[in-house]
Amino acid sequence: MAQLSLNKIEKTYPNGFKAVHGVDLEVRDGEFMVFVGPSGCAKSTLLRMIAGLESITGGDLNIGGKRVNDLPPKQRGIAMVFQNYALYPHMKVYENLAFGLRLAGTPKAEVDQRVRHAAQLLEMEHLLDRYPKQLSGGQAQRVAVGRAIVKKPEVFLFDEPLSNLDAKLRASMRVRLTDLHRTLREAGQPATVVYVTHDQVEAMTMGERICVLKDGVIQQVDTPTALYDRPANAFVASFIGSPEMNIHEATLQSQGDQLGLQLGGTWLPLPPGQATLLRQHTGAVKLGLRPEHIALAARADGGSTCAQATLRTLEHMGNEVFVHFSLGSVPLTARVPADQLHGLQGQARGSAHPVFLQMSHCHLFDAASGLRLC
Repeated sequence: MAQLSLNKIEKTYPNGFKAVHGVDLEVRDGEFMVFVGPSGCAKSTLLRMIAGLESITGGDLNIGGKRVNDLPPKQRGIAMVFQNYALYPHMKVYENLAFGLRLAGTPKAEVDQRVRHAAQLLEMEHLLDRYPKQLSGGQAQRVAVGRAIVKKPEVFLFDEPLSNLDAKLRASMRVRLTDLHRTLREAGQPATVVYVTHDQVEAMTMGERICVLKDGVIQQVDTPTALYDRPANAFVASFIGSPEMNIHEATLQSQGDQLGLQLGGTWLPLPPGQATLLRQHTGAVKLGLRPEHIALAARADGGSTCAQATLRTLEHMGNEVFVHFSLGSVPLTARVPADQLHGLQGQARGSAHPVFLQMSHCHLFDAASGLRLC
């Protein structure tokens, strides 16, 4: 496999629209990197530029230390798996897997060995004699992945490969693909993967590192845990996590010698560590608090602040409930285990209820730039 290096990559279309703004990124040899972001953030454009399907306006693209800006796709050492599978309908699965190798003049015995090895890795030996029309969506996607594996590329590129599958099948395919990546690594065949998705759950469960994009600009590149716990800005904080982080403008204020925030008519004292870092900052900030850090009962160690909120609605998710409140005019969502509703079940919309905000877990961002403050 190979390291993938993007140095100040840009894409400007003939009409003057600039889609990608000087992207710098290193994808390590054998790494599973996920590009994630909302529709229109240029993640698929970036992937197509890596593949050679989209021209590069500026910057350098290197695969395995070799500049490939001007090389055609077939000479870049990449294999791409598309959203729509792109299988040949008149060929059986075996022929679909073997077709590219035969075009390249690979010896017959090697073609057969590679095809059967890929089929074994993907547990689809029993599908080799079927036509694409006889396959389920998940089986067809496995064939598309197998067609990439037989090429033994330096870099695998996946463009939203699971978006056409139902929710249950997407979940099983996520596990299958990440397990395949680990299997290849353990077998001494590490696969460098760039995977594009708009689904942050997919990104969090599959990526070893995640590149979050917005409007053609990288917002943050880090591990799933680091993105969740230490988002670089308010956009990353709101995009990563389900349900999304509660983020609202608040005002820094002091009461005596204690620094806190005014939010929805409630004063929320800041933990000493954050208060020390923010002494020189005044006025408006953005307060972020994840739903799991808003509780219906006080913590035993007293590390939470009580506020009176108004119940809006409950969303039952099975083992947990998303509770939607209002704190004054500020909407808040709490993520509560189903067995810890503390009598909230059955209460009328608009009724008052105490909530406990764990301010030791809060995130603070600059109100203007959205950048993390501490």
